[in-house]
Amino acid sequence: MKHVSTLLASAAALPRHEDLSDCIEDIQQAEQRGYFLPNEDERIRAIYVRYLAVRTSLLQSLSDATGGQWAHREVADLREFAVAYAAACLLVRAASYLVDLTEHAPVTRRKLDEPESRFQLPAKSFTKIYKSLTSPRRWWAFFDASTYYRTHRAAIHDLRGESGMRAVVDLLQAEEGQVQICRQDLLKKRFSYRVHSFLRRRNSGYRKVMFGLFELSGSSIAELKQPFVKPLGAPRRVDESIRGRLERFLQPGDVLITRHDDALSNLFLPGYWPHAAFYIGSAAQRDALGVEASSDDPELCFLESKRDGVRLRPISDTLQVDALVVLRPCLSSGDVADAITRGLQHAGKLYDFIFDFTSSDRLACTELIYRSYHGVGPIQFQLQSYAGRNCLSAEELMNQAVGAGYFQPVLVYGVRGNEWTAGEAAGKVLRESFASTF
Repeated sequence: MKHVSTLLASAAALPRHEDLSDCIEDIQQAEQRGYFLPNEDERIRAIYVRYLAVRTSLLQSLSDATGGQWAHREVADLREFAVAYAAACLLVRAASYLVDLTEHAPVTRRKLDEPESRFQLPAKSFTKIYKSLTSPRRWWAFFDASTYYRTHRAAIHDLRGESGMRAVVDLLQAEEGQVQICRQDLLKKRFSYRVHSFLRRRNSGYRKVMFGLFELSGSSIAELKQPFVKPLGAPRRVDESIRGRLERFLQPGDVLITRHDDALSNLFLPGYWPHAAFYIGSAAQRDALGVEASSDDPELCFLESKRDGVRLRPISDTLQVDALVVLRPCLSSGDVADAITRGLQHAGKLYDFIFDFTSSDRLACTELIYRSYHGVGPIQFQLQSYAGRNCLSAEELMNQAVGAGYFQPVLVYGVRGNEWTAGEAAGKVLRESFASTF
């Protein structure tokens, strides 16, 4: 049977309860906290992607074996039926376990429903699995197949002596006590799915409306300038000569906190320093670190999230600013490479106008830094509540990064006129520029 090897490999690869202790602990902590930390996010997605890969393989085998029909059909070849039914048992049990594991974990269900380009995860994947599991048509087809299996159980078990069938029969015997089929269970799961689907649509609808409003206003505000702050037509204080000097100064992994003196968006963001960007280095510097980027363009040395999304950008784009701080991570080159690699995995995502750091499908500027560095080496950031959202402002990011000793301020430019302050003196100038706590 051509599908036996796929079936057996899938059975071995399905995540089991004993393999998920770290994942279950992450879920429990996330539910108590109200959101997943970036490193927890990556762990649960890695397990989830593994499950989805196995599920896809089993579905394909089942479809091939049954001709796309969900009923068993009266088949003369019990071998074919045994393989297809074993695949169906694994699909039902694994999906039931996923649904039951997250029954009282709404934060986790929302996380699994998020689209995530890093793992090629589409939106609403968990909800689609839940819907498929509770589909009356599929449940009754599976119930029919289970009845057929029980009727021919002895004959199927007699196949154990045939080449390649022993493992399949053993798998079916093991599954007999795992999958329970009853009308009450179907009705309960179907009702539970309806509740989940309703809540998901309500939350999703609210988020889409709010995102649209903030996107509209945010994009408009980003183009506007505060009057009377600078003379009309005055250039940015970080000019071409300063950018050239910075290119020689910056190191891969540096985080830049920047300011436009006259940006109208400054009025709506907390503090003197509102924006963050990630210096990932030139192509040659990335090669030296062993970091692969999607582009070898030597001009693209920053990763930054702005209103047009998370993109690789040249220094001439990112540093059209009036003032900046350079924070340098206190990490090994290997950890810096890890942070840059993690950051690059978010390239191409949309900008998050509602600053929801609990979701990773859209990223604000500081969330890009947060998701790149949190969990790398000793670095741990704590989200703060602003207007009911858990997020991290640029100034709070600096307070935590410098205060905990994760980063060192190595340069401040533009705070005292056009003064370039590097080294230990940069920390003093930075502390005096905002409500610092370090």
